[in-house]
Amino acid sequence: MPKIGMEPVRRKALVDAALRVIGDQGTLSVTMSDIARTAGVSPALAHHYFGSKEQLLIATIRSLLAQLRDDAVAALRAAATPRERVSALIRVSFRADQFAPETVAAWLAFYSEAQRSEDVRRLLVIYARRLRSNLLASLRALCPVDDAERIAEGAAAMIDGLYIRQSLKSAPISIEASIALTEDYVTAHLQADDGGNRPSP
Repeated sequence: MPKIGMEPVRRKALVDAALRVIGDQGTLSVTMSDIARTAGVSPALAHHYFGSKEQLLIATIRSLLAQLRDDAVAALRAAATPRERVSALIRVSFRADQFAPETVAAWLAFYSEAQRSEDVRRLLVIYARRLRSNLLASLRALCPVDDAERIAEGAAAMIDGLYIRQSLKSAPISIEASIALTEDYVTAHLQADDGGNRPSP
């Protein structure tokens, strides 16, 4: 039986540790030593696998985006109609693991870093475009293109805004409440924009 190398296991452990440390501290001003200690490896080994903290941070963002992509693909395959696909995308955006306090804090830290790092900014732009594109693909079957684009932009903005609200410990919003608010927005605009004559889902 072939042996599974330790490198993928340790790389994943370091990425998971980076997410936890960044989320706990709410900043990217963490050290490779902090991350390595949480992962249970030496700082030298962390540098061996990723070269620098910046490369480890990029790998951490890529891991978050890959999980979101995989969850979205699975949810879309399980949805039977365009409206169900919109709902699936909304629910995926607020999955418990993505909406966990440390994950929300890490996302906010990455958005802050995007003001300084072109690599981070590019990855977050990919996320934003993917969410908008997925929403738009289903909304176009439910209303005219111009309306679909506007609703997709609004729904994506609501999702991002609710993440920011979740980071405010004094005013947290539950997963179900966040889903309901976004669903209400989409439903209200579909009804208002189409006058009840939109195509059947």
